[in-house]
Amino acid sequence: MPASAKICGLSTPDTVDAAVSHGAAHIGFVFFAASPRDLAFGQATGLAARVPDHVGRVGVFVDPDDALIDAAINAGKLTALQLHKAAPARAAALRSRTGLEIWAAVAVRARTDLDAARSFDGAADRILYDAKTPEGSALPGGMGVRFDWALLDGFPHPLPWALSGGLDATNVGEAIHRTRAELVDVSSGVESAPGIKDMDKIAAFLKACAAS
Repeated sequence: MPASAKICGLSTPDTVDAAVSHGAAHIGFVFFAASPRDLAFGQATGLAARVPDHVGRVGVFVDPDDALIDAAINAGKLTALQLHKAAPARAAALRSRTGLEIWAAVAVRARTDLDAARSFDGAADRILYDAKTPEGSALPGGMGVRFDWALLDGFPHPLPWALSGGLDATNVGEAIHRTRAELVDVSSGVESAPGIKDMDKIAAFLKACAAS
C-alpha cells in the first residue's frame, strides 16, 4: 500500500490546492515565529477553509503555550497538533485538554535518540521521527537535513509513526521502501526557497509517494 503524505509549512492558497488535488493526506500549518513558514491566524483561517474534511489539518508548534495552541486550533480548524521540544507530560496534557490527535516529534541523529519515542507511549498518538538539526539552529526541522534511515532497522515502534527530514521527490520512494514508513512528511523538499512552496515539486513528491 502506498505511503500517505503530509505537506508541511503551506502558506498560500495555490500550494494548499496543489497538495489537496494531488492527494496529500495531511496539510501542515506552522505556528512558530522563527520559521519562514510561520502563519498569522488570519492566513490560517483562509487556508483551512480550502482543505476538505478528509484531509488532516496539522498545527506545528515548538514548545507552545496554551494561548497559542488555542488560537491556532480555532484559526486553522486543526485536527492534530505536532509538537517539537515538548515533554511527554506536556503532550499528554494537551491531548487531554484539546481532545486532538498529538504527534510528538523525536529528533534523530543516533540510534539512542530513538529511545525518546517510548516516553510518549500513552501521551501521544503518533511519533514523527525527524532529523536532529545542527546545534544552535533556530529551527527544529524544515532544514532539509536527513538522518540515517538504517537507524530505524528493528526498532520496536511504540506508536504509529511518520518519517521526516530531508525528503524530496527523488528520495522518498527509497525512504519508504527502506523504512516501511506508512506516512512521510515533507517541507523544505518541496520548496524553491525557504518558506516558498513549489506546486510542481508538491505534485512530484505526492506522485512518488503514490508509486511507492
